[in-house]
Amino acid sequence: MLEALRAGREITTVLMAEGIEFGPQLSEVVVLADKQDISVEAVSKNELDRVSHTAKHQGVIAVVADPRYSSIEEMLHLADERGESPFIIVLDGIQDPHNLGAVARTVNAAGVHGVIIPERRSASVTPGAIRASAGALEHILVAREPNLGRTARYLKQLGLTLIGLDAEGSTPHTSADLTVATAVVVGSEGKGISPQVLSECDTLISIPMFGEIASLNASVSAAIVLYEAVRQRAIATAPA
Repeated sequence: MLEALRAGREITTVLMAEGIEFGPQLSEVVVLADKQDISVEAVSKNELDRVSHTAKHQGVIAVVADPRYSSIEEMLHLADERGESPFIIVLDGIQDPHNLGAVARTVNAAGVHGVIIPERRSASVTPGAIRASAGALEHILVAREPNLGRTARYLKQLGLTLIGLDAEGSTPHTSADLTVATAVVVGSEGKGISPQVLSECDTLISIPMFGEIASLNASVSAAIVLYEAVRQRAIATAPA
């Protein structure tokens, strides 16, 4: 919740358990809420449990509006503002909120311009995913698209190279040019990238595997590729 306040998220009310002991983080919550004209109310623990639907609230919760999703155009605008070549990650069928949260955490750390997820059969921006992201989902752009196949074609029309991360990919991830405008597609661990999106990919890349395990967790695979992009872009922009 503290990350939501720091990010300026639209919060209607902060609810605190009556008699809760104030520490540094809780004090910051109160200060930020006051600065943003957000009401802070003391309620019983039973009321807090009822509103939050969980007993793992640590005595304070934020009442927020529905998750706000962004657009692909906002991601491209962010890249333009930073003077960077667009870099977007597309999550195709990632259903585990913890995986979405882990990817979001890396996206924020690596400075990626946004994440695209499908509307159906996918993890979305939920309290569980936000917790798993350590608050990173409050700081990154997430677009929710009804048809990823159509979205893939749109990204290519916008000038992005569509790169699929696939175990059968013939190009090592270190050999792909990730300095250009790029959208990397990461599929689910079980089914991989859906056929309609796979057919739109310009290149399929893979991460070399040397052990007995055939694949990596989706969020780990995404992190490896994202930081390869960070490495390549740092070299490309370094002074001669």
